[in-house]
Amino acid sequence: MATTDDVDAAVARAELHQEVWASTSPAERAHVLRRAAVHLEEARGDLVATMVQEAGKTVAEADPEVSEAVDFARYYADQAELLADGSVPGATYRPHGLTVVTPPWNFPVAIPVGSILSALVAGSPVLVKPSHVTPRCVQVAVGAIHRAMDELGVPRDLLQVLLATESSAGRRLVTHPAVARVVLTGSIDTARLFSSWRTDLDVLAETSGKNAIIVTPSADHDLAVADVVRSAFGHAGQKCSAASLLILVGSAGTSRRLRRQLADAVASLAVGPATDLATTMGPLTEPAAGKLLRALTTLDPGEQWLVQPRQLDDEGRLWTPGVKSGVEAGSFFHTTEVFGPVLGVMRAATLDEAIELQNAVAFGLTGGLHSLDEHEIDHWLDRVEVGNAYVNRHITGAIVNRQPFGGWKASVVGPGAKAGGPNYVAQLGLWSDAPDVPTDDAAWLAWAEADDERCWDLELGREHDPSGLRAEANIFRYRPVPHLTLRVGAGAREREVMRVLAAAARARVPVAISREGNEDDAAFAARVAAGRVHGRIRVIGTAPGLREAARTRVGDVTVLDQPVLASGRRELLCVLREQAISRTAHRFGHIAERVDAG
Repeated sequence: MATTDDVDAAVARAELHQEVWASTSPAERAHVLRRAAVHLEEARGDLVATMVQEAGKTVAEADPEVSEAVDFARYYADQAELLADGSVPGATYRPHGLTVVTPPWNFPVAIPVGSILSALVAGSPVLVKPSHVTPRCVQVAVGAIHRAMDELGVPRDLLQVLLATESSAGRRLVTHPAVARVVLTGSIDTARLFSSWRTDLDVLAETSGKNAIIVTPSADHDLAVADVVRSAFGHAGQKCSAASLLILVGSAGTSRRLRRQLADAVASLAVGPATDLATTMGPLTEPAAGKLLRALTTLDPGEQWLVQPRQLDDEGRLWTPGVKSGVEAGSFFHTTEVFGPVLGVMRAATLDEAIELQNAVAFGLTGGLHSLDEHEIDHWLDRVEVGNAYVNRHITGAIVNRQPFGGWKASVVGPGAKAGGPNYVAQLGLWSDAPDVPTDDAAWLAWAEADDERCWDLELGREHDPSGLRAEANIFRYRPVPHLTLRVGAGAREREVMRVLAAAARARVPVAISREGNEDDAAFAARVAAGRVHGRIRVIGTAPGLREAARTRVGDVTVLDQPVLASGRRELLCVLREQAISRTAHRFGHIAERVDAG
């Protein structure tokens, strides 16, 4: 895509098939995904080889990524059943618009495949713009999906790979009026940039992370060190879920044995080219620069090298891993995402202090705890502010359905449904009240409140373990958002106000109400832009200027301005956020009693 005209032509090709694809039944769309799973599996060798060559991933890191892509295909095919009429009581789904996918370079197969296939099965044509660093990985993966489409007579133009060689072409792709949404996996800065380009664009993004593992005195320190090293240095630390901080509590912070084990484990990692099967930590995908180069070469006040990283090549891609101790609260390394093989060690006197350090960052993607004390585990699970919480195991390598992936706070942009989870596909279209929902205001509201109770008791208010493994508990649960702002603008119906308040009350979410009659649109938008409104804003009626104000607050403010629905399964999601908990349930091969989240 060298020009904006090239982009317009690609969009036009996709639009030719949009209506027919949207009218195709969810079951038929799901069949395409199941065939894609077969072709992706058959392409495993090519996909692994391309990731090794282009992204610098080791075979041990690349091979599971192909499995994840296959898992996405099969899982999202199953999720398409939730889009059929009658599947969600009181709600009807319809596809809407084109989807642009902008995947990252660090997971150059699994993430683009998951994003592409979720949008396709949701009934949307897809235009994917791969990272300039790893275009071939996406091309090889899409080639496998195209073979499945050819097999079933589905036009290839429904899924196009666009290599935008010029920034103007990339911007035109994101801002094209026919594009309904962008599915981004990347930095929070990129999400803010896209949002600033077009305020009516829905940006759904999994963004950055500054992830910590807490180790208490009651932990198995041998296991903790192994899991920390795996979490921090897999794929040379180039994972948004990677452990960047180790927080040692009490005597764990003064343990010479733990310190020695950590240093020995890190220093013993075999660093080398990804093509060598003996390599356990491969090169960086791009030469170290900016924040990462600073982290690899600079110590801030109070910090010392426990293991000092070394550059092994002239280009700046091959580094030995580093560990810096003495990282202070509020320092650069404590609060800044550093995408590479550097681990910072912090100390805390108590578990509560450690949790405060863990929660103090702007992000909330993954986090871990190593402890054998049930009370410590319960306390941590109740307070930690992350989308994926891990107990007595490593914090990377989330598996589709088992540990749906996505964060809280500035680690997510948009409604917050987790990739590989039960709500991801359903967010990629439009929902409305079903014809069988009562239309009378009082009856409509009574139906909605009754459906809230039904959905709460059946699913949303309960913890679930869809995997059912004996050796590991994988809990999926919904947690109330800390706060909801309800903006009632012109054209709002009072029954909708009462309906949102009922959903918030069911989830026990505090609500602040801003009404157009008491605070005009400009004043409310100004409060949002000034940072005096945080979290989710549920909009009823019109709210001119709000999206423009919120674009400067991406990652801190989420505007939910879709129609208010009677369906509890849909409306309650506005006041809930998803959390996945994975907890090891065995020690030394011995299965413990079945554990729940806490």
